Amino acid sequence: MAEMLLQLGHGFLNCFTVSHMLMLLAGIVIGLLVGVLPGLTLVMGVALALPFTYHMDVTASIVLLTAMYVSGTYGGAFTAILFKIPGEPIDVPMLWDGYTMGRKGKPAKALGWTLVAALGGGLLSAVIMVLLTQPLAHFALRFSTPEYFAVLVFGLSSVVALGSGSLANALISLCVGILIATVGTDETYGAYRFTFGSPILADGIEFLVVMVGAYGIGEVLSRLETGFSTRPIEKISNARTELPSWREMSALKWMFARASVLGNVIGLIPGAGATIASFVSYGLESQFGKRRKEMGTGIAEGIVAPQAAATASVGGALVPLLALGIPGSGATAIILGAFMLHGIQPGPQVMLTSAPIVYTVFASVFVGLALMCVVGYFAIRPLVKILDLPEAVVSAYVMTLCFVGALSIRNNVTDLWLMIGFGVIGYLFERFKFPVAPLVLGVILGPLTEAAFMNSMISFGNDWTVFFTRPISGIVMACTVVILALPFLQRTWAKRKVTAPA
Repeated sequence: MAEMLLQLGHGFLNCFTVSHMLMLLAGIVIGLLVGVLPGLTLVMGVALALPFTYHMDVTASIVLLTAMYVSGTYGGAFTAILFKIPGEPIDVPMLWDGYTMGRKGKPAKALGWTLVAALGGGLLSAVIMVLLTQPLAHFALRFSTPEYFAVLVFGLSSVVALGSGSLANALISLCVGILIATVGTDETYGAYRFTFGSPILADGIEFLVVMVGAYGIGEVLSRLETGFSTRPIEKISNARTELPSWREMSALKWMFARASVLGNVIGLIPGAGATIASFVSYGLESQFGKRRKEMGTGIAEGIVAPQAAATASVGGALVPLLALGIPGSGATAIILGAFMLHGIQPGPQVMLTSAPIVYTVFASVFVGLALMCVVGYFAIRPLVKILDLPEAVVSAYVMTLCFVGALSIRNNVTDLWLMIGFGVIGYLFERFKFPVAPLVLGVILGPLTEAAFMNSMISFGNDWTVFFTRPISGIVMACTVVILALPFLQRTWAKRKVTAPA
């Protein structure tokens, strides 16, 4: 524990350098802007920022993206409470009590509850993150290649199983992402795969191109199809934040702790993320809370529960990313990409080889939460003012960022064409209800999963049963099977309840 606190202290010292503080502040502001602008999702914003970190220091780039991730879970609450427009799917539960409280003449109080929930949930989550990551990484050091392969498969499958919509569509999206990841030169045998004689494809398809195209270009094409028809927003000139009293906060302390711990636990599950944490926390409070019958009428519990859980999920999602190399959400998948861009593979070894970077990231979460609350408290009016921009203008900026980011990766025009192609794929996926997140996770985790599988086959004489006969890998593979089977079991159970006689 003493060594952990010492390293965390060094992390705070690194965090308070001028360059890292500038990146932290920039990440907080950009994350809030992304959260405020409807249609510009948190994952999409982080993906657009990733190419610009290519020539930055690794610590500065991770601090920037992590700050965006933290503040992005909070920014969308402004538009949800003031305008009934959720900036993110995370903020949909905020409409039911936050907007209702605002309509009762207390928008400032609703924003105050949101600020307190984001700060408290985030701080509790950050403490748990610091305490859990190192023990989990030490435990994972016992892993060999079969265990690592099993954990990677678990990460891929949980993204599919916990995704919304059709499970078949999510599986197809995941398989397309893994197929894209196979393009290039095989790392084990050096064979060319799906290169079609193109030198640029021999180096593989950069996952940055896939992410920027699928999220950025795809979203702009979707908006273009509707003619940028977002309705005008009613102006609120006196937007401000009014903090609740200590007595009011004290009355909700147990509910607050419950929501924060739940958000952290859900964040630990690879593929779950802040959206699931927000909905589940609100649902539990509606079913088991003290004032469950009043939920939806504009009470503080309906604001604190989803916001505290959403922000708490950030620290939870960073734990499997740093300790196991498995992203816990769409945003942490992009942060994983930033680590890999700089030659660092998160996982069991990262606490030994790159501990200063990891603890600087830990410290940046604490400092970022404080900065987020200060900026959010005083900058609400200019943040809401950004909604005056026409949707077409915002889309033009997004397109510009996409093209500049894609070209900066390898300075090759082919990457631009590939990005446009993946933008079309992202648009078609959105149009036909195929989730984009499994595709992106397949592109990022596909090569790691293949490498772990091939190394296992070489080390264990092509014995595929090793994944099931070794204790740790066998348990993880069994959990994977359960997660994949769970949607089918739920569907069967629902059909039986419908057809059962009254």
